[in-house]
Amino acid sequence: MLSESMKIVYSDPKTGKSGQMEVKEDADAFFLNRKLGEIIDGAAIGLSGYKFKISGGSDNSGFPMDRSIQGYLKARAMKTVPVSGRRKGIHTRATVRGNTISAETTQINLVVTEYGEKPLEYAEKKKE
Repeated sequence: MLSESMKIVYSDPKTGKSGQMEVKEDADAFFLNRKLGEIIDGAAIGLSGYKFKISGGSDNSGFPMDRSIQGYLKARAMKTVPVSGRRKGIHTRATVRGNTISAETTQINLVVTEYGEKPLEYAEKKKE
């Protein structure tokens, strides 16, 4: 089973807004063994009519998921620093988690691909 503090962060590319929810106990098994890039039905998380693409996530240590690493394992992968800046073209090693959701996954990032009838709820920014 997934950890108790499992969170889902969903984003809407049309509006640019995102929301967050906790995974219910009956839905945690639905996400096990899913891979990055898969399309899932929103009914599993209480958002019927919506379809989501799994775009990323992180594990209980905070390491991000990476498409290039197959499976659940943690690995030290070579990453290229972005093209601009003082360190352009430099390669560094970064610890990443594999592309498959496991029991150690604590956050899953989703992107809306198909919309349902009911509007999504987003976190409101606090005004100080």
